[in-house]
Amino acid sequence: MTTADDHALARDLAQDAGRLLLSLRAQAFRSGCAPDELRKAGDMGSQELLAARLAASRPGDSVLSEEAVDDKARLCADRVWIIDPLDGTREFGMEGRDDWAVHVALWERGGPTGGLVAGAVALPAQGRVLATPDPGLRPGAGHAPLRLVVSQSRASQLVKDVAARIGAQLVPCGSAGAKVATVVSGDTDAYLHSGGFYEWDTAAPVAVAAAAGFHVSRIDGDSVAYNRDDPLLPDILVCRPAIAGLLLDAIQEVTHEN
Repeated sequence: MTTADDHALARDLAQDAGRLLLSLRAQAFRSGCAPDELRKAGDMGSQELLAARLAASRPGDSVLSEEAVDDKARLCADRVWIIDPLDGTREFGMEGRDDWAVHVALWERGGPTGGLVAGAVALPAQGRVLATPDPGLRPGAGHAPLRLVVSQSRASQLVKDVAARIGAQLVPCGSAGAKVATVVSGDTDAYLHSGGFYEWDTAAPVAVAAAAGFHVSRIDGDSVAYNRDDPLLPDILVCRPAIAGLLLDAIQEVTHEN
């Protein structure tokens, strides 16, 4: 059963891994380290910190991580931590970019929102952590025209078509965690992604968004699910509840046209 300690642990882990990444990044930029070397060091360093802390703090729980071999024993576990030690590796290696994150989420069998019961998204270069629970995060009034946050380099044609259909603005951003953070913080109205990614890309952001009262679903309206045998997640929609119907209708319309 999830406790306050689980929420605190998720926040602390994400925050501490973020501090490590900031330190590695600062040292690399001072020394002129190659961006790819920095990215590898960031992935490895954050993974080692998170894995060691989880093994010490929650030795009975399973872990699914982007940077570790997938132990299928997690499929029989009642509690699984789903982590992305460095979400937005590309942006992390670029000086001046702050749209990268650390994701830490806890899945429990039978839990709400695909089993997610706790989560934290650290945005170290922005100096903040979004975590469950946070009464300060609530859906706001939104924007006119609507603002859809999208990948800076690979926004899908579906997203472009939906934006054109409803007259929305596209707002480029880096990592998935940073994108969802713009939605829950009120800077944008929705995050729509149809290009495929993995459970660790969205578990923590989805946990935070759902706990704050935002709409979370697949792009066909079906519910999300985590800790599956195949961690590939084809698509997702995170948005203010007031515009979920509008977006789902637009997705259906442009999908049927193509």
